Amino acid sequence: MSGVRRLGARWRRRRPLRTRLALAASAAVALVAVGVCAAAFFVIRYELLHQLDLSLTQSATRVVQENRGEGPQTVAGECRYLSAPACAQIVPADPAADPDAAYLLPVSTPVREVAAGKRAPYYSNVSRFGQPLRMLTTPFGDGRALQVALRADPVEKGVRQAAVLLAAVGGAGVLLAGLLGYAVSRTGLAPVARLTSTAERIAATRDPRHRIELPPGPPGRQDEVTRLAASFNTMLGELEQSVSSQRRLVADASHELRTPLTALRTNAELLARGDRLTPAQRERASGALGRGIREVTGLVNDLIELARDEEPLPLLEDVRIAEVAEHTVALARTHWPRTPFLWEAGASAAGAVRPGVPARLARLLTNLLDNAAKFSPPGTPVEVALSAYGSGESLELTVRDHGPGIPAEDLPYVFDRFYRAEAARALPGSGLGLAMARQIARAHGAELAAGAAPGGGALFTLTFGAQGPPGGSHSP
Repeated sequence: MSGVRRLGARWRRRRPLRTRLALAASAAVALVAVGVCAAAFFVIRYELLHQLDLSLTQSATRVVQENRGEGPQTVAGECRYLSAPACAQIVPADPAADPDAAYLLPVSTPVREVAAGKRAPYYSNVSRFGQPLRMLTTPFGDGRALQVALRADPVEKGVRQAAVLLAAVGGAGVLLAGLLGYAVSRTGLAPVARLTSTAERIAATRDPRHRIELPPGPPGRQDEVTRLAASFNTMLGELEQSVSSQRRLVADASHELRTPLTALRTNAELLARGDRLTPAQRERASGALGRGIREVTGLVNDLIELARDEEPLPLLEDVRIAEVAEHTVALARTHWPRTPFLWEAGASAAGAVRPGVPARLARLLTNLLDNAAKFSPPGTPVEVALSAYGSGESLELTVRDHGPGIPAEDLPYVFDRFYRAEAARALPGSGLGLAMARQIARAHGAELAAGAAPGGGALFTLTFGAQGPPGGSHSP
């Protein structure tokens, strides 16, 4: 039995889903059709026999009424031809009472028992004169039994005709079930077939721009398969966006690396001919080579972090945002000695704690402060403020400079990788700092926004909600 089950399971795995669905639907409809036909056959057979039994009962009642007081044996009707009225005979309980009686209908022990009142009336099927009969044996009174018989061949013929007709109907139902099962599987699995075809096409071409065509209709009334196809289209859109982002990252990285690598090669070639250079020239080339190496190293490190797509948060800890910001401002003062940094923390925000990685949050703030200092004229301050609102549930950290600000046409792109406004083309940097800052902010459940500051300059706002970063483990 287990071998049969394993064989059946193997067969189901090898059959296409459309074939299995068609067979299942056909089998279900075929079983219903066969069951209905079988039930109809038994109902028709029962009704025909019931009508024949009613006729026998009526005939017996009529014979009893017409033959009260007759002798021990009475035969009525043309029994040989069994035409109406029915063939009838009266049988006594004691066989000695009619030793010479020649009965046309069979007389058995149960008939004598009915005559003696020891047995209830009953119906039976007998055969006489080459014809099938339906016979009723019932008490006649005074120790006698009445036997009444009618031809049963019309009923049997009707039952056979009903069987043939219902068998034909059942066969047609099974055939129709097969056609309907195939149509249902073909129609019902059409979105799945399109989904499979699209997935195979994407696997073959590695092009995620393909989409599955969805049937028209309101989104709220779509079936499960259509919703699956819509979800697959959404996934393809995300995949296409991810692939496009990666391709842009590679293209932009190759473009950004080309210039410093060329400078590195030039300086390396100059140093290789050091015997032809003066000490001052060698010193300048060596310094340029060192700066180029640091620039390329920083750019490559930034690219590696940005290429992860998600900020790694292996272990979170409770971080006092004010302490991290104050420490980052102190470091910025050493890096940008010509730029004053003003730090202010509200009383309600000074002790605010959020789960996060201190080093990553410090990197976020460092990128914002470096960006502000780079665009600030010498001697103009960079203002950093931390405040709490909403009963202390939300924190807001702002970084404001007094530089030229961000043009309105550049504002939607300031967090894109490698994006640099026209005014920043000549300034140092790779255009990755703000992109990395937003990535770190979102990984910590915060949101980073850029805008114009009142009175001129740029204003960056980092907002922490009441909840921490999603999906991280928390260590108190």
